[in-house]
Amino acid sequence: MNLDTIREEREQWLLWKNIVPMRDALAKIQQIKIENPKVILDDWVTVQCNLNKNEKSIIEQNAKALIPWRKGPFDIGGLKIDSEWQSNKKYNLLRPYFDLKNKCVADVGCNNGYYMFRMLEDKPKKIVGFDPSAIFKTQFDFINHFIKSDIKYELLGVEHLEFYETKFDFIFMLGVLYHRSDPIASLKSLNRALNKNGEIIVDSFMIDGEDEVCLFPKDRYNMIPNIYFIPTVNCFKNWLSRAGFKDIEVLEITKTDEQEQRVTPWTFGKRLDDFLDTQDKNKTCEGYPAPKRVYLKARKK
Repeated sequence: MNLDTIREEREQWLLWKNIVPMRDALAKIQQIKIENPKVILDDWVTVQCNLNKNEKSIIEQNAKALIPWRKGPFDIGGLKIDSEWQSNKKYNLLRPYFDLKNKCVADVGCNNGYYMFRMLEDKPKKIVGFDPSAIFKTQFDFINHFIKSDIKYELLGVEHLEFYETKFDFIFMLGVLYHRSDPIASLKSLNRALNKNGEIIVDSFMIDGEDEVCLFPKDRYNMIPNIYFIPTVNCFKNWLSRAGFKDIEVLEITKTDEQEQRVTPWTFGKRLDDFLDTQDKNKTCEGYPAPKRVYLKARKK
């Protein structure tokens, strides 16, 4: 597989009619030069810098041109971008389970890079984000203009990972697997992209039960399109084992709530409650079990 050819093709995505105004907004932001910014990698990924009134206005106006902001939150020179998902909750949940110092790290389905920016605190050797989205890439470029990190953002997907020029010591793939029509093939791609003894943290929607089975929604799940397999924990473990992983460990099981996913001025759409059964919040509007996530960690065999 020739990744350079794919990269060239996908760079053209940045010229799409709906993306050009966003790239124009980014260009205006990139004209603002800041000196000695202080970056704080906490719940709010924050850049403290001296901005005049006009610069603040330009940043706010053009940041709003990049709506919707799904992941975050960010604070750029006092401008608080309060994203739809409070991604700090998931990051803080997983934080005790990894150490990325001096490691080559991949974030598959990285969105606008929130998790990758947080990972900088570990001083990894290299971070590469994979997400085939021109919108998310533009948001990443916006934030990284101020943070000035060496993070590499690729407009590539999990199917390209095993052909990538770098092998990784640690791979995160969060919020992706249930969108893949062949989850085992996706997990095998992660496996092939790892160095010897490399590790992954991966999550999925899940259903309760001890059986090694999964739910396959007829159409949508919780009004989300392109959802395929939703496994029990034991089924998920089997997927990982058959994809070439060992030392499989259940890290956390959580239920999504309204504090984690909300509607804010920086996004649009509906909140979690809008997708649940009006009579029974333990069910989705389609009648399936309400969303729960399981996070697993595993090592390459």
